[in-house]
Amino acid sequence: MSSDVRNRLSDLRRAFHRHPEPGWREFRTTARVVEELERIGVDEIAVGREALATDERMAVPPESELEPWLERAREAGVRSDILERTADGHTGVIAVLEQGEGPCLGLRVDLDAISMRESDERDHRPAAEGFRSEHDGYMHACGHDAHVAMALGTLERIKESDFDGTVTVFFQPAEEISGGGKAMAESGYLDTVDYLLALHIGLDHPTGEIVAGIEKPLAMAHLTATFEGASAHAGKAPNEGANAMQAAATAIQNAYGIPRHSDGMTRINVGRIEGGTASNVIAEEVSIEAEVRGETTSLMEYTRTELERVLYAAAEMHDCDVTPRVISESPRVDSHPALRDLVGNVAWEVEGVDRVVPSEEFGVSEDVTYLMERVQADGGLASYVLIGTDHPTSHHTPTFDIDESSLEIGVGLLTETAVELSRRRP
Repeated sequence: MSSDVRNRLSDLRRAFHRHPEPGWREFRTTARVVEELERIGVDEIAVGREALATDERMAVPPESELEPWLERAREAGVRSDILERTADGHTGVIAVLEQGEGPCLGLRVDLDAISMRESDERDHRPAAEGFRSEHDGYMHACGHDAHVAMALGTLERIKESDFDGTVTVFFQPAEEISGGGKAMAESGYLDTVDYLLALHIGLDHPTGEIVAGIEKPLAMAHLTATFEGASAHAGKAPNEGANAMQAAATAIQNAYGIPRHSDGMTRINVGRIEGGTASNVIAEEVSIEAEVRGETTSLMEYTRTELERVLYAAAEMHDCDVTPRVISESPRVDSHPALRDLVGNVAWEVEGVDRVVPSEEFGVSEDVTYLMERVQADGGLASYVLIGTDHPTSHHTPTFDIDESSLEIGVGLLTETAVELSRRRP
């Protein structure tokens, strides 16, 4: 790969890194992707509502949280036609490149950033070299900026290759909140996909190492629950109140007592609680945020059902009402062994690859499983690939960064896999 191409990938990644946007608010990111796709010259670009099943979106924030990001994008000069198509939390892009009669390859990457302030220390390379996040309190601390740059680079390479077939790239919003996967899976653009590749960079794998397919992503559900009671003076007449704080505390304590299941591993966590007004007032309303995970989709559903039972029981015990809501969720879907093996064989021929791991247990959750599930239910194959990169600190930390030489390795792997698949028929 020429130095010009390497620099282009690095510049793209850094441009996305400087302007991180959280889930369903990726207005500027979506616009930049569209501009790059127009430059490359793909055959179809679906934006916003065209790329999503609106009613299948999950974890969409209220208008009060969407509008400031839309206005920020407008002030940055983002094209008005793109802002109109992405308004009201309809970010994301699907690109289609038609290059022959062969099979259709799908590629999914994610767009969104994390709510975290990026380090400004001089030994943090983005700060030292001038591409640190310009949106204080948000950063690309998981590598999604690299994923988008690799997808664009791959499209450009495939267009210049002898690939025979169609490539459909899903630039998915809201992965970090598990909100966009199902909406893209139901967009209609997966109907003709024979093979689907998803990718992630790093995850403790060094530069030059490839994991051809992950196994056992955990099924997951995010929930909120609001307890509603009655306020009263905590000193004079506590008996006249219905203590929502006590109901929430009982629910939290009992949630961790949900029995483990003999069929496999489950997880539960209550990560946030909010409510009450003062120490001398019986709390009238308290909300919690929780998540459940399971080694299988059915184990996650078991844990979610048990959590809801605990919530209702705690509310009844303290004479309160409770309203649980599932905010987002994702199923367990494994990489298909046949596609995983093909990716592994191709990887050995890619410049810069020095180790190939056939498969690895994932241990966390990812809503790309909705897309994988849809493709494999229709008879296609899907694999989730890890592209190693040296990162000085862990994902989701203020000093996360990547080795940018891994970008060209990713583009090489994806392009060569596409070409190899185009020589086959599903």
